Amino acid sequence: MYELKWDGFRCAAVRDEAGVKLWSRQRKDLTGHFPEIAAAMSWQVPAGTVLDGELVIWNGDRLDFDLLQTRMVNRPARASSLAAEHGATFMVFDVLAHRGEDLRRRPLRERRAVLEELGATWSPPLQISPLTMDEGTARAWMADYRPAGIEGVVVKAAAGAYVPGRRDWIKVKTRETVEAIIGAVTGPLERPDTVVVGQVRDGVLVIVGKSVPLSPRQAASLAAVLTPAGLDHPWPDEISSTRFGSSRDKVALTKVEPVVVAEVSADAALQAGAFRHPVRFIRHRPDLGPEDLAPD
Repeated sequence: MYELKWDGFRCAAVRDEAGVKLWSRQRKDLTGHFPEIAAAMSWQVPAGTVLDGELVIWNGDRLDFDLLQTRMVNRPARASSLAAEHGATFMVFDVLAHRGEDLRRRPLRERRAVLEELGATWSPPLQISPLTMDEGTARAWMADYRPAGIEGVVVKAAAGAYVPGRRDWIKVKTRETVEAIIGAVTGPLERPDTVVVGQVRDGVLVIVGKSVPLSPRQAASLAAVLTPAGLDHPWPDEISSTRFGSSRDKVALTKVEPVVVAEVSADAALQAGAFRHPVRFIRHRPDLGPEDLAPD
């Protein structure tokens, strides 16, 4: 069974006699941050139901992860006004309990049937995530939905039970190649560990991503073409690694002259106009210079 891979917050929504609770994968209470979802659950979902899905926010015709992050960094007291500006949607892909019955040991195909019956009368912001059994349709989804920020598809066993804490789904991300300017590396210039790439926006070179570790061959090829940066390089000497991951440590940058263009592979997840996940360095492009790249 193939489902869309949403770029949002994973959420378990619990509706019981006392009301509604929304929980993150890390067991953080999200209820106060998404009051529109809690309200919809309270009047559209019967007590004794647990749903699994993804919280997303649309901004025009694309998913906007930054708007989700805004919900989390603001006090719940502001959540109602933020919801009025950009309402969230709960894309539900599984039902773990229904009217007090634990469904987790039942096959996914049976849980899906329960979910479709349960959600037949739903209205936004509750929505059932699309599913297909056809591989060709799933492949088309990966191409067709990428411009909307859909990261790819998730492949699940139709006969599989829901096992807490075990990740046996296969996530297939859609990727595309883009050109960017190498503005720095991590590690020594003679043997770089990763590249940090940028794009020119409003005349300024801004950081848009960091690569996964380079292979020895890739590191050697780049060492031959990169040169140390001059004093006018716009980037700092180090940057918070929260820019590239979850750690709060600093990452030292070895800045280089921003004249080498790299071809990188990136997925669809963006945050503040940058790639939220590491890119993959493919090769440098000696046939291209920074002036050949269209300003973003």
